Amino acid sequence: MKVDIYRREEPHQMFSYLIVPQGQDIPPEADNVDWHVRQLAVDVDDTQEHLHPYEIDNPRAQIAEKGYAITSVYHQVPAQAAP
Repeated sequence: MKVDIYRREEPHQMFSYLIVPQGQDIPPEADNVDWHVRQLAVDVDDTQEHLHPYEIDNPRAQIAEKGYAITSVYHQVPAQAAP
């Protein structure tokens, strides 16, 4: 699946990622001025249970349910490991 990837800085030098299907807007409930475009039109394997390096669990299920997939607060990415 082709997606657009957004990144947001979190406290303690951590990052969260949000992906949406390519060309779609971030749904209003997740829209936040803190999200910054990281990459556009990226191929990801949304069938994986865990999307590394963005640390997103069950991306296909999240996108089907909410229209986007997001890094869990339990899997935020340290700045030194952030893609």
